[in-house]
Amino acid sequence: MTGENLTLHTDKYQINMMYAHWKGGTYNEKTVFDLYFRKLPFGNGFAVCAGLERVVRYIQSLTFGEAELAFLAAQEEDYDSAFLEELGRFSFTGTLHAIPEGTIVFANEPLLRVEARVFEAQLIETAMLNFVNYQTLIATKAARIKMVAPHDGLLEFGTRRAQEADAAIWGARAAYLAGFDGTSNLRAGMLFGMPVSGTHAHAWVQFHESEEEAFMRYANALPNQVTLLVDTYDTLRSGVPNAIRTAKALEMQGKKMKGIRLDSGDLAYLSAEARRMLDEAGLADVKIVASNDLDEHIIAELKAQGARIDIWGIGTQLITAADHPALGGVYKLVAREQEGQYKPVIKISGNPEKVTTPGIKSIYRMINPASGKAEADYIALQAESDVDEGQPIKLFDPIHPQFNKIMREYIAMPLLRPIFEEGELVYQLPELREIREHHREQLSLFWPQYLRKLNPEKYPVDLSTELWELKRDLIQRYQGQGAEEE
Repeated sequence: MTGENLTLHTDKYQINMMYAHWKGGTYNEKTVFDLYFRKLPFGNGFAVCAGLERVVRYIQSLTFGEAELAFLAAQEEDYDSAFLEELGRFSFTGTLHAIPEGTIVFANEPLLRVEARVFEAQLIETAMLNFVNYQTLIATKAARIKMVAPHDGLLEFGTRRAQEADAAIWGARAAYLAGFDGTSNLRAGMLFGMPVSGTHAHAWVQFHESEEEAFMRYANALPNQVTLLVDTYDTLRSGVPNAIRTAKALEMQGKKMKGIRLDSGDLAYLSAEARRMLDEAGLADVKIVASNDLDEHIIAELKAQGARIDIWGIGTQLITAADHPALGGVYKLVAREQEGQYKPVIKISGNPEKVTTPGIKSIYRMINPASGKAEADYIALQAESDVDEGQPIKLFDPIHPQFNKIMREYIAMPLLRPIFEEGELVYQLPELREIREHHREQLSLFWPQYLRKLNPEKYPVDLSTELWELKRDLIQRYQGQGAEEE
């Protein structure tokens, strides 16, 4: 996006492992890694997959230039010059499958699957986690906010509080794909074709001798885009009355004021009173915009108190995901090449949630054809054919397998799509409007109890019997050998 080379946007231990594989002669051996998260954020019932476009752009541009190689040559590890020459020839030649952006996803199901030389698969781990963790987190937060204000306008206002420029840009995009209507960030609007919106600051009012003068001059400058910030001095005694006078002056010019913005105080009371004053002045079409450190909890509470707010500007709480600032996604080896075939591998942990699910897997969203709703996500080994052949499948909780049922009639929706095949991009990146529509279609597949903000019902993510037995057998085989934990 910036023209910078992101190849070294990685942790040093990735380069060190690449070097060790190169020295040991194993760097060309094939591996399979899964990228997934272990726990849903915000106590939510679902997450919204995001970050794939940036992953694709990153993989396409991977190259070690002179500056990167010179930097590595200066490291204390004293890498062999022949290794650096190998890096100079580096390109991604692997295969990547991913769940499309905007898809509803859940814990412990692969969002991306990488099949590549271990030399390549290790390098891309850190950057992919960085992109997918952050954008999925922000998209999920945005979806939660959309849930409590489904018919209101939602604007992303978080640039000045984001963790640097890239977070502001890609966070705005993640919010938009999950249902927001626009952003205040002009660069995001230019790069991604998003609607951009803005009013004025308190400084505009403070600069002038009076609030009324400030409003009138702003309206004269931008007569078709007038939304006035009314809380610089006194919202109800001066701000709203001055805005009404400005609106009337605009009407004399054949123009209409778009809205007023509240940025402090009791937003429920102030918005109700402002609405009454505007309506009594014959300005029922003027919208009320609210900002001031809002999130889904505050919005839900304000609505319960009768707030009359049409458009919500969400900043810090969204762009930083303040109540859950990291998704915690991981990237784990699930298979490695041995004698020309893939051998499933497992990571054992004293924490059950950290035990990996081995093997190359497919994920299906199982739709009940009678209701059109999703019954469960079903993870099976790629070699299994039951779903493809329409055979009955057994759905059971992998933690409590005694809870199970047989599904005989279903529509199986594959979630993982091919993105790169042997280094070639085979996926047409969709436009943002298409991702937004896909997201809306995804939401319609789920019963409300899985989507609610508070105490959602747990959506089933089930393993096939064959996959569950493979995992159980590998756990028993390696039990007691120990493993490092992340």
